[in-house]
Amino acid sequence: MSSQKLNLSVRPRGKPVKKLPEEVSVPSTGSASELYKQLATQSSTTVHRLRVTKGSDGALVPNSKDVSIDSTGLREQSTIYVKDLGPQIAWQTVFLVEYAGPLLIHPLLYAVLPNIQNGPGPSYLQTLSLSIVCLHFLKRELETLFIHRFSAATMPAFNIFKNSAHYWLLSGLNMAYWIYLPSAPAAGPSDPYITYPGLALFLIGELGNLNNHITLRNLRSSGGSERGIPQGLGFNLVTCPNYMFEAIAWTGIAMVSWSWSTVFFAAVAMGQMGVWAKKKEGRYRKDFGGKYQKKSFAMIPGVW
Repeated sequence: MSSQKLNLSVRPRGKPVKKLPEEVSVPSTGSASELYKQLATQSSTTVHRLRVTKGSDGALVPNSKDVSIDSTGLREQSTIYVKDLGPQIAWQTVFLVEYAGPLLIHPLLYAVLPNIQNGPGPSYLQTLSLSIVCLHFLKRELETLFIHRFSAATMPAFNIFKNSAHYWLLSGLNMAYWIYLPSAPAAGPSDPYITYPGLALFLIGELGNLNNHITLRNLRSSGGSERGIPQGLGFNLVTCPNYMFEAIAWTGIAMVSWSWSTVFFAAVAMGQMGVWAKKKEGRYRKDFGGKYQKKSFAMIPGVW
């Protein structure tokens, strides 16, 4: 038995959408993603630029293959509003560009700064700092390519400048300049009682973070939008142990680099991750109710 066709009235929200049809016809049992595809095709744009809401209550109609038209509450002659979100860029592309900044800037300043004014060249700590910073961001790049599965395909294209500034300026120029100067603390002799514990924290943090990212990847199929409750290393302690291990890794980097610029970047990053972790705890409680074991701390046990 064929599904019933629904005729929906289409209206633009905000600035006009070129070639937007005044009406579309979709099967009631079809997926919401099919509605997006039809609107995008007729408007000569991409599904990622469109946001569809119901005229009755303003609720979002998600671009999801797992949500049927009927389940959204749309009925015959319902009105939908279509908003053009503007130019978009893939999340994966943004991540790759963000992390490329430190990978380019640190080796460049490492090659230049320790040798200025007839400096003695890079020290052991400066070389070690370069190595672990580059390892951290190389890991990020590889995870972006082979591990991360994004819940949203794109973001507004302009955001790449805002997001990249955090990494290119704070963990790139800011950190590299103050670590590799001939007068930097890292240019001096190494203290093994600080350096080696710092390296240990770095390795623990990076490996724990990688483990968590693999766990989160396995909760979602490729191209899917489903969500699950993560289980495994650290997830019984805090909402986002991946952020906890990230903080541990950056504590280790700060101990090795002996730089307040590293501490500053780590503090900013931890503050932002703490906000994200709190929001994630709220979403888990809302989405899974009693199935989810509520956490008292979102990121750092006993602290946050």
